[in-house]
Amino acid sequence: MSTPERVLVPLAEGFEEIEAVAIVDVLRRAELEVTLAGLVPGPVRGAHGILITPDAHLGELDLARFTLLVCPGGQPGTRNLAADERVLALARRLHAEGRRTAALCAAPLVLHAAGILEGLDVTAHPSVQGKLPGARVHPQARVVRAGTVLTSQGAGTALEFALELVSDLVGPVRADELARAMIARR
Repeated sequence: MSTPERVLVPLAEGFEEIEAVAIVDVLRRAELEVTLAGLVPGPVRGAHGILITPDAHLGELDLARFTLLVCPGGQPGTRNLAADERVLALARRLHAEGRRTAALCAAPLVLHAAGILEGLDVTAHPSVQGKLPGARVHPQARVVRAGTVLTSQGAGTALEFALELVSDLVGPVRADELARAMIARR
């Protein structure tokens, strides 16, 4: 029997609230183990002033137990994630092990900073698409999968992105069930 996926969603000051909440909500609806972790202890303020209290502080977690990293975007949240060596090291480890990494909006910059987008098909928020040298950017695609890397464009694609993760992790039938229940496009 395979080990269940353990998903880490890191939160940095200035994260995009819709993206973070949509990811965690949809993955938990699929009964996946998801940990929302702040880079620093305590509540984290989003890009639009909404405070979210994470499940844990990144410094108190054993990052070796996580099998999937999902990064929400937003600014300056993306810059803060990309500057955190713990997040970059986790992305590199997961990629080296052939495990999934995922990012939306500006957060593909985090995966780029980790050095794992070279030669891969990706998408991102239009404001950062030109900042991913070495990746093959698909500017019109809403969600792009390249092997174990999943990317998406932003807040408006967050549900599609999260449902695609559910499809990958639990199966397309469960993703379709959730999409129908939420009246979401898939």
